[in-house]
Amino acid sequence: MSRTSRPRRAWLARLGPRDEVDLGRAASPRTVIEDAVARLGRAPVCWAIELSTVVVQRIVAEVPHLGGSPAAIELLRRGNEATTVQALSTLADSPVAVLPVGEATLEGIREFVHRAIPLERVLQGVRIGHAATTEAFLRACAELADPDVAVDEVTAVSRDLFSYVDDLSDAMIRAYLAEHEVWSTSAAAARAGLVHSLLSDAPAVDIDEASRVLGYNLRRTHQAVVVWSHSPDVGSALQAAAIEVLRAHGGTATLVVPVAAGRVWAWGAVPADGTREDGPRETLAQDLSRRQVQAAFGTPGAGVAGFVRSHREAQRAERVERLRREAGRSARPATAYADVAALALLATDLEAAADFVQRELGALAGPGAAMEALRTTLYHYLGAERSLLEVARRVHVARATVTYRVKRAQEVLGHDLDNRRFALHTALALAEELGDAVLLPRAPHR
Repeated sequence: MSRTSRPRRAWLARLGPRDEVDLGRAASPRTVIEDAVARLGRAPVCWAIELSTVVVQRIVAEVPHLGGSPAAIELLRRGNEATTVQALSTLADSPVAVLPVGEATLEGIREFVHRAIPLERVLQGVRIGHAATTEAFLRACAELADPDVAVDEVTAVSRDLFSYVDDLSDAMIRAYLAEHEVWSTSAAAARAGLVHSLLSDAPAVDIDEASRVLGYNLRRTHQAVVVWSHSPDVGSALQAAAIEVLRAHGGTATLVVPVAAGRVWAWGAVPADGTREDGPRETLAQDLSRRQVQAAFGTPGAGVAGFVRSHREAQRAERVERLRREAGRSARPATAYADVAALALLATDLEAAADFVQRELGALAGPGAAMEALRTTLYHYLGAERSLLEVARRVHVARATVTYRVKRAQEVLGHDLDNRRFALHTALALAEELGDAVLLPRAPHR
């Protein structure tokens, strides 16, 4: 029987997700999802979307370079979800128009090329995704297909998926090589390559020549900023936000380098004496929130050494903010390294930081809202030099509540607050900012 005339596989209609899937939060455009549901059924499409989420997690775990930022992972999810739904359509032999699946895949390929991710890593991700997707389809086929034809059906599904992924891999290789040829000769690639070289402690470059290529004077005093979003579709907004952040810090000339979906690095030439215009900073947080982006910036530094140091500080400040987000803390639109430097250094080795917190806090590091309230109150109590009124104002509770919580926290600790006070306050600060990242027990080494 020909491929186009083979009857639809009935078992595919019985596919369904393990958990509830919100189609409104699918990575693919709404029109694509609606079309797929109309052709394939809601439950099978939800199953494919759920599978894609699991597959992307596996790909990023095994090939971290393909992730790198929330927006980059979202872009990867968009492409993988499209190909998974397309695989479902292929197995169902349902007529499929040339839909944005191809564009979603190409969008991801362009991203990989611009981030200088080697083709072999991209193909490694494809192989991992193919293995996980095929395993899921074959397992579902064995469970749902008519037992009389299950063996033949498993063989046919394996063959069809192999053919589909083989064609997809060929198309991705061609797209990658074509994009790489265009990108490698572009001015943007030259600028990005030079910036990466400056940041990688490579042999000394000609500063004047590098300044000419970048269109930015490297001999001045620089302030670096990292600007990011959790959406991959805000490229121009990120660059505009980076410039606004730098202007708010007195930056005149600027250098902006996109480095990944939803992420840019930028530098601004700022006054060497540290003076700046403070007016724009009053509305900076509001502007960043409106654009739905976040920024982290380093301290000013002179010359190439300052260019590099300020950037590394901005990255450390960004890491702190990402850890805070993972801990469920409210996002801060702008984070200055100077404000989080101690925390950034303490969290450099997160496993050691977690061991330290749990050792210093003991039972006070336990789970639950009640224990969290004790930690927060005690943290502010030590920071406010034991002023009950100030703590009450900070945590929005009555003075008597502060007194009770401090007493109870000391009972849980089992020792006087003056005993190892610096270590105690430091552990509380880590717990307050990073939450479960330092409070949950670490998995033992094997």
